[in-house]
Amino acid sequence: MRRGRLRVLLGAAPGVGKTYTMLEEGKRLLGEGRDVVVGFVETHGRRATAAMTAGLEVVPRRVTTHRGMPLEELDLDALLARRPEVALVDELAHTNAPGSRHEKRWQDVEDLLDAGIDVISTVNTQHIESLGDVVLQITGVPQRETIPDRVLRAADQIEVVDLAPQALRDRLSGGLVYPAERIDAALSNYFRLGNLTALRELALLWLADEVDSALKAYRAEHGISHKWEARERVVVALTGGPEGETLLRRGARIASRSSGGELIAVHVTRPDGMRARHPGALDAQRTLVEQLGGTFHQVVGEDVPRALVEFARSVDATQLVIGVSRRSRLAAAFSGPGIGATVIRESGDIDVHIVTHAAAGAALSLPRIGGALSRTRLLIGFAVALVAGPLLSWVLLQFHTETSITSDVLAYQLLVIVVALIGGIWPGLFAAVLSGITLNFLFVAPVHTLTIADPRQFLALVFYVANALLVSYVVDQAARRTREAKRAAAESQLLATMAGSVLRGEDALQAMVTRTREAFGLAGVRLLLDGEPRVADGEPTRDDRVSLVPIGERGTLELHGPDLDASERRLLQVIATQLDAAIEHGALASAAEEASELAETDKVRSALLAAVGHDLRRPLTSASAAISALRSPDLQLPAGERAELLDTAAESLDSLAGLVTNLLDVSRVQAGALAVRLAPVETADVVFPALDELGLGPGEVELDLADGVPPLLADAGLLQRVVVNLLANAVRHSPPGERVRIAASGFRGRVQLRVVDRGPGIPAERRDGVFTPFQRLGDTDNETGLGLGLALSKGFVEGMDGTLEVEDTPGGGLTMVVTLPAAEAAGTADASQTTPADEEGPVR
Repeated sequence: MRRGRLRVLLGAAPGVGKTYTMLEEGKRLLGEGRDVVVGFVETHGRRATAAMTAGLEVVPRRVTTHRGMPLEELDLDALLARRPEVALVDELAHTNAPGSRHEKRWQDVEDLLDAGIDVISTVNTQHIESLGDVVLQITGVPQRETIPDRVLRAADQIEVVDLAPQALRDRLSGGLVYPAERIDAALSNYFRLGNLTALRELALLWLADEVDSALKAYRAEHGISHKWEARERVVVALTGGPEGETLLRRGARIASRSSGGELIAVHVTRPDGMRARHPGALDAQRTLVEQLGGTFHQVVGEDVPRALVEFARSVDATQLVIGVSRRSRLAAAFSGPGIGATVIRESGDIDVHIVTHAAAGAALSLPRIGGALSRTRLLIGFAVALVAGPLLSWVLLQFHTETSITSDVLAYQLLVIVVALIGGIWPGLFAAVLSGITLNFLFVAPVHTLTIADPRQFLALVFYVANALLVSYVVDQAARRTREAKRAAAESQLLATMAGSVLRGEDALQAMVTRTREAFGLAGVRLLLDGEPRVADGEPTRDDRVSLVPIGERGTLELHGPDLDASERRLLQVIATQLDAAIEHGALASAAEEASELAETDKVRSALLAAVGHDLRRPLTSASAAISALRSPDLQLPAGERAELLDTAAESLDSLAGLVTNLLDVSRVQAGALAVRLAPVETADVVFPALDELGLGPGEVELDLADGVPPLLADAGLLQRVVVNLLANAVRHSPPGERVRIAASGFRGRVQLRVVDRGPGIPAERRDGVFTPFQRLGDTDNETGLGLGLALSKGFVEGMDGTLEVEDTPGGGLTMVVTLPAAEAAGTADASQTTPADEEGPVR
């Protein structure tokens, strides 16, 4: 009997349409004449999903009783007896009820496959066993029901049922995923936009890895050795040097240019176990690789280029990124081709990127104008004289005749000119003297002796030296002009880089100080303002020489390192002028910011005076009038009117006391002097007193305080005032007949309290002003107080290490969300909140 085929529909999250797609495929197969039955489908109350079962044969479920509760499960025996061609079995990771033949539903599916029945099933990303810790980190919800990766990978076909995160949230808001009472909590917890995006990426990457494994197996089975560029795999070669960070970021940018690009870093260690020159840098680069979403590998190889290329081929790399060699030109000339050249030659069809970096001399620095020729050219000049001189003498001796003295002299003269062109005056003089002595010793009679029998021989030696001096002078002047031109270009580049750093938004002073240190090769640079360090760059030591450069009237630039020559100090003065301008600009910006803050304070003060003039005058006037009437000897008031006046006075004074209390509280909040006493608080212990204070009952408020919500860490008195303010606002703006809803839920060590109304809401562009004191969003009736309620509420919540946010109510209205930390004593209870069903899991 053939084994059945398993087809799995993989979803990033509940509600993407896996079950609907499975039923849709079942109907399609049924239309093609296949024998299709529904083994088990969980609709979760979704009418569209339930409607899709119409026209399909449904095998009745097996009902078992556990602890007095009836539980419906897949009837495996009935399905095996029915023996259809295709069985639709939902929720592959489901845990069966106690007493079932198997513990997990995927084990039931194995029996169906062994019986030759094809199965179409569904599973969510969060239920894949290897992804459990990642999903917990993303969502904060532990998963009790998981399926081993090997079972899923053994499926004959895996398809991702994809839905954009915002589209899924829209479906949820429209009531197409969960009942209305669970929508708010789901949107704020598991179904956050960031969570859904991460889960979607996780599902796609898991399937991509599965496809990649299948592709490798296919290539191995068919003996295919050349790479297939299905996606970009960028290998970055790390030496352990400081340039590694530059290479990694370049490699990450290359990988990100293509969909599904992969970043792989590799460090080749020699068999002798020698560590990298900068082990700390290599460890930091390993961390950076992980932050960039790549993987780090370490291989052992004596031949570094070959080891790199072999590793790149083993991972099917399409790109290989290496750094420019840190060797000098002289070292490269004597040691042969470097790693880069060898890698390019051996790479074959792998593209190689050679990236420049600071260690290769790419950092912005100014060339020194001291000697016109570099030390390297001097050494090369001496080397050419020492090597080419004896070689030339050997060649001339092989062809020497009595008449060839003229050509011999010209040959040595050419050698002197070549050496002078390469190394300048000192190697040229050395070659001239050496050539004269060699010519006298080997070719001028009497040979093999150092004698000057003819004054013309001495004159010839003088000519050698003169040629060397003249050629050396020309070479030295040309080198000096070239160096000066390079320096001028470097100075221009330095100033342009400083300006560009500021324009790109970097801190102007820090950018200039950093570029100054780099340009002049200093150990450290500090900018002192009024004698106090403001910005610094580099790590100077005690042995460094310190130079001070004045910056305007307030600042001093402190340089740690070698002395600067006159030309460098001229450029430094230009930088000092720019620093002075930047300091002045910063001072002006600070003054403008202070003026802006003063203007804002004046604005708040004006609002306060206006509010006090209206809102405090009303209760004061009412109380004063009532008391005056009571005290008037001319008025003989009946007992009822006296009681009414007393009530008016008491009400006005209570209102006045409340307004003054709010003013004092908002001043304490703004001054950071709010007294907060945190303790574990049950949600109900805050909500019910707030309802009593406002006199609200079931007709005005709907409660959804779910069991299992952990106590929150808060100041009970302050939190009650927050709830009272939010409830009062919600009731005031709710349409007649619409109840305000209060819901509580726990999520990832936090507790959320949501006050939901169905009022007109607040436009998004005006929400920034909701929590501003003395603002009532344009209200001018002065019947709603000073406009401090939400400002105080936000201050109280933030003082308790929480947040107060504004959200739209699905279907219209406004939702105020208070988020506070759960009490530590409830941490264990919160972590144990798991749910029995697949698609009910994210909602508590």
